[in-house]
Amino acid sequence: MKPLILISNDDGYHAKGINSLIDMVSDFGEILVCAPESARSGFSTAFSATTPLRLKLRRKREGMNMWSCNGTPVDCVKLALSELCPRRPDIVIGGINHGDNASVNSHYSGTMGVVREGCMKYIPSVAFSLCDHRDEADFEPLRKYVRTILSGVLRDGLPKGVCLNVNFPLASEFKGIKACRMAHGTWGSEVVRARHPRGYDYFWLVGKYTNDEPEAEDTDNWALTHGYVAITPTTIDVTDYEMIDKIKGILRKS
Repeated sequence: MKPLILISNDDGYHAKGINSLIDMVSDFGEILVCAPESARSGFSTAFSATTPLRLKLRRKREGMNMWSCNGTPVDCVKLALSELCPRRPDIVIGGINHGDNASVNSHYSGTMGVVREGCMKYIPSVAFSLCDHRDEADFEPLRKYVRTILSGVLRDGLPKGVCLNVNFPLASEFKGIKACRMAHGTWGSEVVRARHPRGYDYFWLVGKYTNDEPEAEDTDNWALTHGYVAITPTTIDVTDYEMIDKIKGILRKS
């Protein structure tokens, strides 16, 4: 039986990134796509608790069904697993995202929300992102790497509770692949205030990202800046195990 590959994103079912991804991996197995009906960037792992959800079949061909959902990326995965998948998927893929999800961007990313949801269901899950926000970004240079990573994960799986965050620099060729940690970075100047003609203030959330450790060579930001594909293994368990003993010590003294 061919592998079942579940694909979603946060840019919407119509985005070039997800459609390029479908083309890159369609020969690996049976493809089921469930993606937002419009852009849902920045939704992270949010799901819809108060909004009724709808599914719409957008495209169907042999070996590939594409559905859209009016909810979040996580809603798409949950609905696909519950209502659309004929069996348990062999892998969940998020992307290909228009724009990087390196460093702390990973926490905000709806693309990473897709794979975190898959990972929490103990399904091997991988997110792909390209450092190019343009609608007509060129995803073709990613093809070889996407296929290599997909092949490896389908063959070997991933540890329980671990998903992969894969980011590509904006380049026609890549120097190679680096396994990286996420860089320490911060967003600043995040709010732009404007005055509405009707007499009230409104705000745009924007911002400028700063890599707070630009000289560190083991980070995803460094790899992308220097032309490498960055793969960051990402865990669902966010426990700080070293702090457990410290807290126990504090409690014993109290």
